[in-house]
Amino acid sequence: MYVLAFATIEVGLFGLFSQRIKARTLRHNLVFFASIGLLVATSTNINYEAVAFIDPGTASLLSQTSIIFGLLLGLFWLHDKLTNKQLAGAIIAIAGVLIITFQPGDYLRLGSIMVLVSAFLYALHAAIAKRYGDDIDFVDFFFFRLFFTTSFLFIFAFSRQQLILPSWKALLLLIMVGTVDVVISRTLYYVTLRRMDMSVHAIILTLSPVAAVLWSLLLFSTFPSWGQLIGGLAVILGVLVVTLNQTP
Repeated sequence: MYVLAFATIEVGLFGLFSQRIKARTLRHNLVFFASIGLLVATSTNINYEAVAFIDPGTASLLSQTSIIFGLLLGLFWLHDKLTNKQLAGAIIAIAGVLIITFQPGDYLRLGSIMVLVSAFLYALHAAIAKRYGDDIDFVDFFFFRLFFTTSFLFIFAFSRQQLILPSWKALLLLIMVGTVDVVISRTLYYVTLRRMDMSVHAIILTLSPVAAVLWSLLLFSTFPSWGQLIGGLAVILGVLVVTLNQTP
C-alpha cells in the first residue's frame, strides 16, 4: 500500500504541475478506474497472502501464467490477430519461461490457486485497460489507476487492522521502490500496452524472467543454470519470431 501511495503522490505532483489531471476524466470513467483499481489491489493482496501457503519457487512459476492469461484475453476477447509464425513464437517463448522458472513443488495447494487467481486478475485488468483506456490521456489514466489501487489496498489493510507506520529507514526504501517498481516500470508497461496488441505485449513480457536472471548475475554474481540459459534463449528466440513478424 505504501509503495503505491508514494507512487501516486509522485505521479499526482507531476500531473498537477503539468495540468494534465482533470476531474471530468474521473467523472466520465469512474466505473472503469474503480474496476481496474480493485482488480490490481485484489491481485496484489492475494499474491502476498499466498506466500504463507506456498514456496517462492512454485509461486514464481505460477505467477508467469499471467502471460498466458494475457495472451488468451488478447486473442479471444480483444480479437487480436497473430500469424502462425507468431503463435509458434509465443509457444516457444512461454516454454522458455517455464524452463527458467520451474521449481519442483506441490501445485495443487491453496497457495497455488491463490497465485493463479492473482495472475488472472492482473491480466484481466490489463485487458480492460487496453479495451477501454487507450483514449484517456495517459497522465490522467495512470494517476487515477494508482489512486484507486492505493485506496482499495488501504481499505483492505484498515479493515483487517494491519496498518503499521513505516520507520524512517523503511520510508526511504518505500519511496525508492515506488519510484522504480511503479512509476518507471508501470509507465513503460502501459505505454507499450497502448502501442501493441495485448497478445504481443503479453509475449514480450516473457523477457521478464530473462531480465531477472541477468540482474542476478550482475548484482549477486549468481551464474544461471543450464536450464535457465536454455530457457532464456528460447524466450529471446520466441519474442524475436513474434516481433519480427508483427504487422505495422
